[in-house]
Amino acid sequence: MANRREHAVLQSKTRGGSEIWAGGLGVVGVLWAGARLGGKLMTLTEVKAALAEAEVVPSKKLGQNFLCDQNSAAWIVKQLQLEEGDCVVEVGPGTGALTEQVRGKVRKVILVEFDRRLAAWLTKRFEDDDSVEVIHEDGAQFDIRRLFKEGPVKLLGNLPYSAGGAILRNFLNAPSPVSRAVIMLQREVIDRIVAEPRTKAYGVLGLRMQSEWKSKPLKTIAPELFHPRPTIDSTVMLVEPRRDDLPVYDMKLFDELMRRGFAQRRKQLRKAMPDRRVWAEVAAEIGCSETARPEELSILQWVNLTRAYDDHPLKDNPQRGDEMFDVVNENDEVVGQEQRAVVHETGLMHRAVHVFLLNKVGEVFLQKRSRLKDVHPGRWDSSAAGHLEVGEAYEDSARRELGEELGQDGEELALVGKLPASEKTGMEFVELFTARKKGGLRYPCSEVETGMWLDPEEIDGWVARRPEEFADGFMECWRLWRQVP
Repeated sequence: MANRREHAVLQSKTRGGSEIWAGGLGVVGVLWAGARLGGKLMTLTEVKAALAEAEVVPSKKLGQNFLCDQNSAAWIVKQLQLEEGDCVVEVGPGTGALTEQVRGKVRKVILVEFDRRLAAWLTKRFEDDDSVEVIHEDGAQFDIRRLFKEGPVKLLGNLPYSAGGAILRNFLNAPSPVSRAVIMLQREVIDRIVAEPRTKAYGVLGLRMQSEWKSKPLKTIAPELFHPRPTIDSTVMLVEPRRDDLPVYDMKLFDELMRRGFAQRRKQLRKAMPDRRVWAEVAAEIGCSETARPEELSILQWVNLTRAYDDHPLKDNPQRGDEMFDVVNENDEVVGQEQRAVVHETGLMHRAVHVFLLNKVGEVFLQKRSRLKDVHPGRWDSSAAGHLEVGEAYEDSARRELGEELGQDGEELALVGKLPASEKTGMEFVELFTARKKGGLRYPCSEVETGMWLDPEEIDGWVARRPEEFADGFMECWRLWRQVP
């Protein structure tokens, strides 16, 4: 039955939260219960009956506490602000109370359930609904890359005690397809996520979330509304993407510096930082004292600290308006030179290269263009791409772009083909190359916001359904490459 298959996967034996996201704390497990019986949401009696039918005894190890309050369930789903075209991913659906509030209102519902018995029960229960897909998988291991083609994606996070931090990191770490999330967590963990500087709760978990998301606690759910009754309060939290109010920064370096700083949070920050900069100068740049401890810095100061230690030569250079290009005619013959800004503004024909970088399993690396780019900011693009400099050959330009944008040097390039200049390519003659990954990737934050590896068939589905999320030049190059055997 299409869209209703149950996925069996090898489950991870390690269920703890990650160092960055969980801070060593568990998160309350909430597997929402409440199938519609007789047209009503489940009462406590009906919850117990459904669990008996599924042959499930609530597991303390898995953090299974089932919500038995229909008003709370309806209110939680309302906070997602559902629209017809949405895809809702619900982690830990239990017996489907929230699912019943969602299905019929959106295009697709994906249920990710770790408990094998509940996954089988849900599969049978929704077997006649093509809009519901049940996946038997650990939410902490679920491959979110399959969700990009499903956008807009909204996350309903019913997070188990034993893996809440890891699930958060999996779904919300950049790049993420999630456009809005309503999740329930242990109140103490919510406090850490929204903590302010100079407080005991302030740390890596909060900084990591605050750097990419705006989180707002909405409502506390009392223990007596669950079966079995937990010993702690739970908080419902709304999560939305953070807008462009922070400077661009290297996310990997940001994580590295946070780990260093909070490894021994009571020590002065200067003792944990790399020695490639004079600390007194860095402290002056970001506006903190030389004796500051990690919990004293605001999120903006942490971002500026990252920028201070970012030694990439292009970290502040998304493009130069005075950069000179060769201008060419319809036969790709050089007829003059002109500045980048003039070329783009007047639609003069010029030259560019695109490169698809492949890993050993045949996946292609896609980059998300920085919001600072003058063309297609924030869209997904080829692994590396750029314009030819005056007098530069296509292959030499491709090799240079791989080095500048991805930190890849000495790659063997294979020419795929050439595209004529047209409005679809931005009036660029484009030669497309492929290359194999060698070593780790490093990209300038001013040009590349983030990136990920994807199977070509997954990209096919994404391109077909949501072409507006890609740069025009990439779209033409992708069509060219997929036509080549």
